[in-house]
Amino acid sequence: MSAPDPAPNPHATPEQVAAARHDRKLANVLYHDWEAGTYDEKWSISYDERCITYAADRFRHAAGDSGWPYERALELGSGTGFFLLNLMQAGVAARGSVTDLSPGMVQAALRNAEHLGLDVDGRVADAERIPYDDETFDLVVGHAVLHHIPDVELALREVLRVLKPGGRFVFAGEPTRVGDWYARRLGALTWKAVTTVTRLPPLQGWRRPQEELDESSRAAALEAVVDIHVFDPAALEATARRAGARDARVVTEELTAAMLGWPVRTFEAAVPPGKLGWGWAMFAYRSWLGLSWLDANVLSRVVPRAWYYNALVTGTKA
Repeated sequence: MSAPDPAPNPHATPEQVAAARHDRKLANVLYHDWEAGTYDEKWSISYDERCITYAADRFRHAAGDSGWPYERALELGSGTGFFLLNLMQAGVAARGSVTDLSPGMVQAALRNAEHLGLDVDGRVADAERIPYDDETFDLVVGHAVLHHIPDVELALREVLRVLKPGGRFVFAGEPTRVGDWYARRLGALTWKAVTTVTRLPPLQGWRRPQEELDESSRAAALEAVVDIHVFDPAALEATARRAGARDARVVTEELTAAMLGWPVRTFEAAVPPGKLGWGWAMFAYRSWLGLSWLDANVLSRVVPRAWYYNALVTGTKA
């Protein structure tokens, strides 16, 4: 019988943060436990038509729409369940299992699954040692997870081990080397600008309490530790092939959309919750949609795939 999952630790102390700087997996646990309660709000995650469509489109962009529905799917680094739960609602998979290093994230994902009435179980798990038997799953997915895993090739070998023959994996939302370079700079500039101007008396109502900003800064310090990799698309394909994947390929997306998205998300994180309202949300979402269309239908013809922000990798088990 396996040991019970550990309890979440949502408020890391400065001493714990200092220790985590030398232990990437501990840093992942502390950072994502800290984020679990507000993650959906921070990243504008929902489980309605907007994010169902988004998740299904990401899956379709990487792997097409043949083979649906997969009977049983596993998500690595599930966070609050955004990718798998929305894929299940889209009809991609019938049953699901969520895993994450963070106990807080697993609990949040299971709460979301229960609220949605989805057939999902969950375990705290290390992607380099997936705690499931060989040939258990028809599909393995992940969103923004590979760049947190120290040994990506080992994790992909584990993915292929737990897949049934002919099963598929799809990982989306992975930062490219070039995309990470401009996204981080745009985010840092936005954070500095917002937290500076909101010190002015007329704008102090737009400033989060200092203790929240300080906690965000501690989380940002951990984020620099937990974000281990950025990817070159060709190199990521080669890693998947070395792990044993058949038909491995990488596609990319979001160029101008990412250049808008990162400042928008940073601005939203720097001001009090609820301050911006529905009008802002619709502006941000529609702007992102328009720029995503431009990236996919116009710029992709002339811009190298390595310049785009998001990489998506897929492959199958022989």
